[in-house]
Amino acid sequence: MKATVSEVLVQIMEKEGITTAFGIPGAAINPVYKYLKDAPIQHFTMRHEEACIHAADGYFRAKHEIALAICSAGPGATNFVTGLYTAFIDSMPVLAIVGQANSNQLSQEPFQCVDMPEIAKTVTKKAWRLGTASDLPAIMKEAFYLMRAGRPGPVLLELPLDLQKAELDFDINDYIPATIPVVSPNASDIEKAVEMIKASSSPVIIMGGGCVLSHCTRKVIELAEILQIPVITTYMAKGAIPDDHPLNAGHAGIQVGQPIGNRTFLDSDLVIGIGCRFSDRHTGDLKTYREGRKFIHINIEPGQIGLVFQPDLGIVSDAGLAVEALLEAIKKAGIAPVNPERAAKLPALRKSLARKTDYDHAPMMPHRVFQEINEAFDPDTYFTSGCGITQIWSGQLQKIYKAGRYIPSGGAGTLGFEIPALFGVKAAQPDKTAVTVVGDFGLTFMGEEIAVASAFKKPIIVIVLNNAYLGLIRQNQKGYGFEYAVDMPYNQDGTIDYVKLGEAYGCLAERVFSPKELKAALIRAKAASQASGRCYLIDAVCIKTQMCDMGGSLANITCQAPEV
Repeated sequence: MKATVSEVLVQIMEKEGITTAFGIPGAAINPVYKYLKDAPIQHFTMRHEEACIHAADGYFRAKHEIALAICSAGPGATNFVTGLYTAFIDSMPVLAIVGQANSNQLSQEPFQCVDMPEIAKTVTKKAWRLGTASDLPAIMKEAFYLMRAGRPGPVLLELPLDLQKAELDFDINDYIPATIPVVSPNASDIEKAVEMIKASSSPVIIMGGGCVLSHCTRKVIELAEILQIPVITTYMAKGAIPDDHPLNAGHAGIQVGQPIGNRTFLDSDLVIGIGCRFSDRHTGDLKTYREGRKFIHINIEPGQIGLVFQPDLGIVSDAGLAVEALLEAIKKAGIAPVNPERAAKLPALRKSLARKTDYDHAPMMPHRVFQEINEAFDPDTYFTSGCGITQIWSGQLQKIYKAGRYIPSGGAGTLGFEIPALFGVKAAQPDKTAVTVVGDFGLTFMGEEIAVASAFKKPIIVIVLNNAYLGLIRQNQKGYGFEYAVDMPYNQDGTIDYVKLGEAYGCLAERVFSPKELKAALIRAKAASQASGRCYLIDAVCIKTQMCDMGGSLANITCQAPEV
């Protein structure tokens, strides 16, 4: 039967499970909107195209269902790029669809015409421009396959305006979604891993974001419990083992790392990396990171194994299937717990190495802000985090107790991710509390999306850690012996008023200076979010020049916080 490309596109999205879209309509994409209008796909109109991608990204992280990000051509489409990069490096599938000028005008530099597939090819698993109407079903099938297969990630499809209205022969009953292959571990590799564990005296597990994507965090914990092995989580897996679990050894890393994580890692002789990338801000100096220990690296993407350094054993597998195979092999071999005395000391060591947070200053120490947040919200709360010094303190100091509740921009470090991603989380999990902690500068990146949350009655809580500085850039400049263009005194002296900004975007809002005031404000924020459905913004005024703990290697982290 005959149908237009736009109609077929929407039918296929429905069949592939798309129920939610984040977009901005425009002249070059309106033929698709004609069919979205009556489709069983909820559409949220965003305020900026980049936010469409971040919201779809946050939606997937909170619900594990792919969402659509859609916008018009030209500058609208190019605004997708930062969001695509953020999703791509963090392995998050997003279906991005953009409009384009008419096919016969593409070589004539028409209005709002830019080659998006060429621009987006390095930040997507694949990007297409539709060339013929009849090609659409095959492209869509491949798009959904690529988003789901192997290491997940975003794709982009550009639709020339004339082709959106072109007809093709299509029956949705003939469209069968592609089967996603199972990536199982090689049995001999599992045997080798078991032998390496048996030969180790102080192993450690690194649980990466791939374990969250594979829904195997509980299996990893079971593996750790059987063997009594400490578990370090990467930043992307924060919360994948409860913060108070006896085997939780925190993060290792040169920025969001924690003393317990770095100490435990450096005391280990075997590292079992599951669903992780060994990225630079986790490893720091590779000589320090690698020296004196062996590595097992499990990753679904073959190209990740050996990308940073060659492990002693690389296993190409879905994280969950690899962990299941390890569990079965270890139980069958009857391996006893490895160094249970070491594991038994972890809780006390974690407590003794914990960073101080109970400062009573006003303006506040950032550390105290996170202490109050830890005490205020329940384990089901979702948090997002973007980039900068606020994000580093968040990674170091926030306590998360459930997998998938902490949603950061990991590999990209994207200022502006926080609020639209949080809206996507709230759209995915409307009954859960959704919170972000954002710097006063970071708030001005995509902060307009608070208005979207207000308009659609999806209440979010925005806590502004206001230190009136580009704090992380200032700290970096200090290493070069200068400071320039990073101070923002107007963010605290009343020139810039974030309370009025929050109110303009539909929030209830207030400014606080002390821990006591913050504690009360957080109570009011939770009540407003639950009872009245209003967004809430808290401008938390903090000490301006406090720096964060960081260093060049896991063995050389400089502590910047005062003792009193």
